[in-house]
Amino acid sequence: MAAVCVYCSSSEQIDAGYVELARTVGTRLAAAGHSLVSGGGRVSMMGAVARAARAGGAHTVGVIPAHLVPYEVADTDADELVVVDTMRERKQVMDDRSDVFMALPGGIGTLEELFEVWTSLSLGMHDKPVIVLDPDGFYAPLWQYLDALHSGGFVRAAALDVLHRVSTVDAAIALVPCSTLPCSTLP
Repeated sequence: MAAVCVYCSSSEQIDAGYVELARTVGTRLAAAGHSLVSGGGRVSMMGAVARAARAGGAHTVGVIPAHLVPYEVADTDADELVVVDTMRERKQVMDDRSDVFMALPGGIGTLEELFEVWTSLSLGMHDKPVIVLDPDGFYAPLWQYLDALHSGGFVRAAALDVLHRVSTVDAAIALVPCSTLPCSTLP
């Protein structure tokens, strides 16, 4: 099964519905037999997705820079908690440990992570699926802006086409390889 990296908010100032979304994603990833790679925090959406995945039996890997441990309150319950020196090292470890990337609503950190793996995919630097789960139009202004960039010639259609944009947890989980069939039965 797949190791799914979930990017999402670690802010405690967000609507509780987003925390519930993260919890649902963690539960569904575990039910499908996947493992979770996360940013290593135990608060807000980041903590909710990890706790739910573990509660469902999924293996969880948290990756956190040492200087964020006091702020994001490290997920010391993770099956593996990897403490690194820098954000760049954090992203590299998360990239290396993941088969799929999934972005939920989040702030500038989530956007930065999403754009990096999406850009790398669009340039052929990896072939791992990149999924954005947007159940309520959170990302609508971003899609409008990207469409304008495309119209202006700044973003290739092929780059837009490789990103999976979905509005339901079911649709997101269905895009994770081996989520509905044993891996051996996939083409």
